[in-house]
Amino acid sequence: MAFQNVGTMDLGMQVARGAGGSATGGNAAHMTMDAAGIASGQAFLTSELEKRDTLVRTPLTSVTYARDIPVRVGGGWAEFVSAMQVGYGTSGGSGDNLHHAGGANGIPMIQANFEKGLYKSHMVAMGTRVMWIDMQRGNMTGRNLDSLLRDGLRLTYDKHMEENTYAGFKRYGTTGLLNNADVTITSAAATGSASGTTFKSKTPDQILDDINTAILAAWAAAEYDRDAIPNHIIMPYEQFNYLATTRVSDLAEKTILAFLLENNVAKQNGVDLYIGATSWCKGAGASKKDRMAVYCNKERYLAMDELAPLTRAMTGPNTEQFCYDTAYAANVSEVEVFYDQTVLYVDGI
Repeated sequence: MAFQNVGTMDLGMQVARGAGGSATGGNAAHMTMDAAGIASGQAFLTSELEKRDTLVRTPLTSVTYARDIPVRVGGGWAEFVSAMQVGYGTSGGSGDNLHHAGGANGIPMIQANFEKGLYKSHMVAMGTRVMWIDMQRGNMTGRNLDSLLRDGLRLTYDKHMEENTYAGFKRYGTTGLLNNADVTITSAAATGSASGTTFKSKTPDQILDDINTAILAAWAAAEYDRDAIPNHIIMPYEQFNYLATTRVSDLAEKTILAFLLENNVAKQNGVDLYIGATSWCKGAGASKKDRMAVYCNKERYLAMDELAPLTRAMTGPNTEQFCYDTAYAANVSEVEVFYDQTVLYVDGI
């Protein structure tokens, strides 16, 4: 069972049957539910001869967005997130034009060019509905249906945040970590066997060269600012697990991943490099190729704002539907890439 986005499900009809199996009801009646009702998960069954497993098995899934981008909390219900940027310049540049001598008529003056970037935010809204009769049945079984629904709501919110982080939402014109139009896209070097570009076709040294080439390209675009050395790499699970489980050679105990982490150019310049996996890199590149993203994972260079964390906004009884309805809301920004030159994509790994 994996996480799925589902539409509204019919909870089905409950039918009371007598001891003889008739549908007319009776003192010895017991409750059954049809297939739709059982599929909805709202069947509370009790038997004298059954051992009840108290563990509720939730869908299998994973979320990694909090690992791969700084998430800043706070700001309220703003419609945009703004970021101020400034560029400096002087007439004639910063080279020999700054030479000065006695009797000169004037000196170069520093000028500043200010710009403000705007990043979209969007509101997230979801709700839960607990039928009054199910609350009473929950008291008999010891199940808290409201708690189960909250767990599902949180999982759905995390999956939304995951997509917002890595891909954005095309419908609303936003992008994520892996498809920003301003980021430079490169292809992995065709140095593998039969001129292959994939990691599996390459030697450990050739893979290290791919990693170092990407790190150096992004660092060079950042004017070799030592604070902007790329420190974070994400790739598909297939490539990551290959690196993590394949030895450098038949005679060595060290894996390719350990070899890369110890010998990459970022490490040699005092930065601990992180290499991790996410399913969103699979097919994210041009022509559906697998993509590796190399970037500096610091709040100065990129971030995402959780302006208003997921909040229980209001709860009220609904007498017409015989239930309690609860509304939850959050306010989230798109991925904010402040320095696009600190990010690099490598396709075809």
